[in-house]
Amino acid sequence: MKNSELQRRKDAATPRGVGVMCQFYADRASNAELWDVENRRYIDFASGIAVLNTGHRHPKLIEAMQKQLDKFTHTAYQIVPYASYVELAERINAITPGDHAKKTAFFSTGAEAVENAIKIARAATGRPGVIAFSGGFHGRTMMGMALTGKVVPYKVGFGPFPGEVFHAPFPIEVHGITTQDSLNALQALFKSDIDPKRVAAIILEPVQGEGGFYPAPVEFMRALRALCDQHGILLIADEVQTGFARTGKLFAMEHYGVIPDLMTMAKSLAGGMPLSAVCGRAEIMDAPAPGGLGGTYAGNPLAVASAHAVLDVIKEENLIERANVLGQRLKDKLNELREVGVKEIADVRGLGSMVAVEFMKPGTREPDADFTKRIQARAMENGLLLLTCGVHANVIRFLFPLTISDKLMDEALGILADALRER
Repeated sequence: MKNSELQRRKDAATPRGVGVMCQFYADRASNAELWDVENRRYIDFASGIAVLNTGHRHPKLIEAMQKQLDKFTHTAYQIVPYASYVELAERINAITPGDHAKKTAFFSTGAEAVENAIKIARAATGRPGVIAFSGGFHGRTMMGMALTGKVVPYKVGFGPFPGEVFHAPFPIEVHGITTQDSLNALQALFKSDIDPKRVAAIILEPVQGEGGFYPAPVEFMRALRALCDQHGILLIADEVQTGFARTGKLFAMEHYGVIPDLMTMAKSLAGGMPLSAVCGRAEIMDAPAPGGLGGTYAGNPLAVASAHAVLDVIKEENLIERANVLGQRLKDKLNELREVGVKEIADVRGLGSMVAVEFMKPGTREPDADFTKRIQARAMENGLLLLTCGVHANVIRFLFPLTISDKLMDEALGILADALRER
């Protein structure tokens, strides 16, 4: 089988709206490595967009799913429930920030988790309004797109979107937007667009994902918590991409000392299986009436089994500590390259292993998307998969499995360095 033939068939059979980065096709994968149908190997620093914190096909996840496969694959939790769902909810309630009473509901995708978090917030408060932030990404459903603060490619041609959704600028120092600028913009919204007493929730990613891997400043997160408390607004932390050890904490909100009212999670929750969740204060989670939440595949038993194994692996293999070690190695290498002459590197940032490098034209503050694309292409040619992101498409984000070996990490950093040095 040839990649070129599969590409021809893909173009004929599938719509262009499903954007695909690579023109080769996966055959098999293991931990941080992937092989295509022509047996070429790649080091995977994309991880299926932050899904594989525990790597491709971790043996413990495979074993857990095989055991579940021998029992049953589907009953629909809302029809015939099963213990593993309840047990996973108990585990999530115990490990998320805060010692208050919590409840958790499971869904299939991150966008579903976000949609349901908004439903729960509106049911709990009786209010319609929601505030999100520029550069934020919350999914491709209609509400997800409404919340997402990036037009191209996510919103083009798809409106009108759900109403009562408002955006404020996200504080990004490298782009000259301060915490105070963002807080002032929120106050302006309250004066010109919506009474704060009509706002159900403020939703944000503790570290913006698609927007550019920008961590929210600590003072901003704490000010949001105070603002929400002042006006009876719920704070929703979208941890779909940041959760499960990626940032050097189990959840990114642990970096802030701020407790959200609701949290969404997905991606690495089940190590490649489709599973998402909303966890929140028990009284808030109980606001929707029976039947108001759920889904045919929500909390699929195979995915739940995999999620139990993910939590075990994170603990047994010390992946939180590993994320901090690997992330620091990467940041050290990028800063070293900046010091020795890669003048396009404008910023190196990240919590734990949620690391990004931002490129601007030397001597300016002008984003350099072309240079970013060239680095990504050079790396791929030499067997390293990288993802770009950012409103200006000038950021490379690094999402290697936290289970990657030191030897493979060294090889990947060598490929990255060569790509950045090449002129």
